[in-house]
Amino acid sequence: MGPPTESDTHRKLTTIFTADVQSYAHLMEADEEGTLATLKAYRAAASRLIESHDGRVINTWGDGLFAEFPSVVEATRAAVDIQNDLAQRNAGRPSETRMHFRIGINLGDVIADGDDLYGDGVNVAARLQATAPAGGIVISRTVYEHVRDKVPVGFEFLGDLKVKNIDHGIPSYAVLVGEGARAPHRGHEPADAAIDVADRVEGRRRLRSRLVKLGVVAVFFVAVNLASDAQDFWAQWPLLIIAVLAGASWAKTLPRTARRRAYLLIAAAGAIGANALSWSGKPWSVWLVLILGLILALDWARHLGHRRS
Repeated sequence: MGPPTESDTHRKLTTIFTADVQSYAHLMEADEEGTLATLKAYRAAASRLIESHDGRVINTWGDGLFAEFPSVVEATRAAVDIQNDLAQRNAGRPSETRMHFRIGINLGDVIADGDDLYGDGVNVAARLQATAPAGGIVISRTVYEHVRDKVPVGFEFLGDLKVKNIDHGIPSYAVLVGEGARAPHRGHEPADAAIDVADRVEGRRRLRSRLVKLGVVAVFFVAVNLASDAQDFWAQWPLLIIAVLAGASWAKTLPRTARRRAYLLIAAAGAIGANALSWSGKPWSVWLVLILGLILALDWARHLGHRRS
């Protein structure tokens, strides 16, 4: 097929959907015929879901799939349905034969030449897909702005994505399925699963401000202790409290799941520190650390169960 000409091309705004298989070459090396059969079955299932959301499969090549949607919301819903459907199919297969797709979605202006699409809008979708984890979905900010209040899933800002031939970075977001889907984003609230760019920058600024203030307070206590000619270094206690507060401030900036675990680890570290500073020959902090460790293990097991379900 030759390059598009002015007589048979036009520009349009559309939603570009690209997908490919994670570690496809490795799967083919292990079992060519089985992998090809699985690819055909999975891609057929994905194509049916794309069509059910008014999408159009443009092309399939190698292990990839290229489609477009008139609705950015339906494209995102299709991506979520596809990943959930393929996850169920994978659940009944041995781990070494499971096939995971990566999906990228972008809303952009493209050049249409018959049934084919060209341009930066397509390139951005392909780069988003390449950064997605196995079984994951990554979208551009233009997609995020349209779907964040319309699709019951969570979102996490991933930073600016560098794309060839585009000077500026493309803000990208991960679509959180599974456990993340149970905590949908609510507008511009500082949500657990969804972090807007401006919110994240402001959160880091507040964290730096709190850490500086805590550092000043720590220096004050040390100075007072040294100036008082005390026989013991009593400032160690306020320093321990300040360290715990600093850790809690840092943990507050983390996503919800990581935040809970960070709080448990900080509490355990605080208990160990208090035990050490008040040492009387009894390691009482061991019991508290064991309890916190049990809670942490149960939380991790629950999260793992959600991911497998």
